[in-house]
Amino acid sequence: MERKEFLRGLGLVGIGTLAIPIINSCSKDDDTSDSSVGTNSGSDTGSSSGSGSSSGSCSVTPSETAGPFPTITPSSLVKSNIVMDRTGVAFTIKITIKNTKASCAALKDAIVDIWHCDKDGYYSEYGGTSMQSVNYTSYHFLRGRQTTDENGLVTFTSIFPGWYSGRATHIHVHIYNASGTSLLVTQIAFPEGTNSAVATVNASTANGYTKGLSGYTYNASDNVFSDSVANELGAVTGSLSEGYVLTHTINVSS
Repeated sequence: MERKEFLRGLGLVGIGTLAIPIINSCSKDDDTSDSSVGTNSGSDTGSSSGSGSSSGSCSVTPSETAGPFPTITPSSLVKSNIVMDRTGVAFTIKITIKNTKASCAALKDAIVDIWHCDKDGYYSEYGGTSMQSVNYTSYHFLRGRQTTDENGLVTFTSIFPGWYSGRATHIHVHIYNASGTSLLVTQIAFPEGTNSAVATVNASTANGYTKGLSGYTYNASDNVFSDSVANELGAVTGSLSEGYVLTHTINVSS
């Protein structure tokens, strides 16, 4: 798997929101991922040139940093509902994995780990440091693992991610083959613009999204997505009242 070095650093809708600390969002994200199941580390704010490679009739999705907050023991979080105690706008994540070595046919039995920050920009399993002041080391929200079905699909129930300084809204994904060998670490970007879900959700103070987009880093300026967002951009549909659905296809070489 290709590696990068970077230069810088539910409750569902209608259920209501829990009171959680309102403090500065988690900080800079650098690099690394490894080839063993569930052990990777790094940071995701830094210069990036997402690297994809061609194989057969389609191209491998660009690899990206795992960031500084990968799931510590992902094999312990085999579940599709990853909300736990978090609150925010209802969000369903549908990821399809395809194999470039089989003309981009669906890849069955691939292991897919995802993780993302909560509506306030914080990650579980970390904290109490300069990178994230809120201590969530004993929490495991918004992290999960699923295995692809015959259509290469995994589905997660979550909340719409918030954002933090230096990064656009994103989801981290680590994909392994059925034997647990790492195939790809990447990230999913979100469509932006006046009527986008990113804009609508972050304006929804009623659902606990209190920061708006003041100081937000857009995809075009994001150090992970600025060079390769077209291949990492998910499609988002839905509404505040009904919840949103993200669909995205990731190509790996297996």
